[in-house]
Amino acid sequence: MRVVVIGAGQAGAALVAKLRALGHTGPLTLIGDEPAPPYQRPPLSKAYLMGEMEEERLWLRSPEFYADNDINLRLGHPVTAIDRTAKTVQLGDEAIAYDALVLTTGSSARKLPAAVGGALPGVYTVRTLADVDAMKAEFQPGRRLIIVGGGYIGLEAAAVAAKLGLDVTVLEMAPRILQRVASQETSDYFRALHTAHGVHILESTGLDRLLGETHVSGARLTDGRELPADFVIAGVGILPGTVLAEAAGLALDNGIATNALGQTSDPAIWAAGDCASFPWRGGRLRMESVGNAIDMAEVVAANILGANEAYLAKPWFWSDQYDCKLQIAGLNTGYDQIVTRPGEGDAVSFWYYAGDRLIAVDAMNDARAYMVGKRLIETGKSPDKADIANPGTDLKALLKR
Repeated sequence: MRVVVIGAGQAGAALVAKLRALGHTGPLTLIGDEPAPPYQRPPLSKAYLMGEMEEERLWLRSPEFYADNDINLRLGHPVTAIDRTAKTVQLGDEAIAYDALVLTTGSSARKLPAAVGGALPGVYTVRTLADVDAMKAEFQPGRRLIIVGGGYIGLEAAAVAAKLGLDVTVLEMAPRILQRVASQETSDYFRALHTAHGVHILESTGLDRLLGETHVSGARLTDGRELPADFVIAGVGILPGTVLAEAAGLALDNGIATNALGQTSDPAIWAAGDCASFPWRGGRLRMESVGNAIDMAEVVAANILGANEAYLAKPWFWSDQYDCKLQIAGLNTGYDQIVTRPGEGDAVSFWYYAGDRLIAVDAMNDARAYMVGKRLIETGKSPDKADIANPGTDLKALLKR
């Protein structure tokens, strides 16, 4: 069986490795449009941007791994079309045949519209190695940086810039940073953290347009104020990589729609990672995380070989900002109460409940709270809220109840 995987990111790399580990011996091709071998994205906005990690340390596997496992790694050339009838993908002038095709096309950074200055030189996004390489030289002490968007990517970039001595302003159109993904308590925690490091956070503040002729020079806000800037980072979300799937006529629904096995509307084509949505509690879910990319890709690999195993997501995420490690277990959608649990030192965790059901935990510098919370959520256990709020409660004991 000839397997072709389009998208050489975290999901694609996990999938081809899993296929070989499960004993697949047929032709296996992994195609990426970037010139670098599959690499980790999370350190791009943290250690790599700080200059604390070399490119080779980002790589998920050494280039020798692919050769040693007879994986045909094709880099630096985007696939231009999928022919579902002929079962081929077009790579330049070459048509590559498949029996099973997997789309692990990931996602791309949402850009600011050119009409508001988004195409000006000096305006960056944080998604690829090339993105970060292009902006690294801008991070010099005293320079003025405006970040549009107060989500995790924007805040991680703000933390790096503040640590390097830049003058940083974050613009957030919503009433609070992290509003789309976190509770008021988590927003308050990170606002205080960034403010303590000298970052200016402007909430309920929209961007009217970026200023400048040949290079960005500032930003005009929706309230009429103008702020100077030497460069700008747009952290305004990502878009699932659906262009090839849409052109091929595959069903889309918040990404490439898959069934519980990871199959698309064409049974010979599968999808995994950021680009794919899957059945979840009566609806559909698309997750943008390393854990989901790896776990879903490995289930799809097994299913290509006939495992017939439904993908059961176990959501987890993390973010590093300054000396704070945020670890998130579960999904907080539908929460109606937050229980705060103080930890040791500066550690704290926020526990999300929907009624009496524990659905998510945000843990700041509290690995124990994260690990126990994750286990509780995955096993369907919901401790009494008073026990969680009581710092004297032995968290591990809750797992045995």
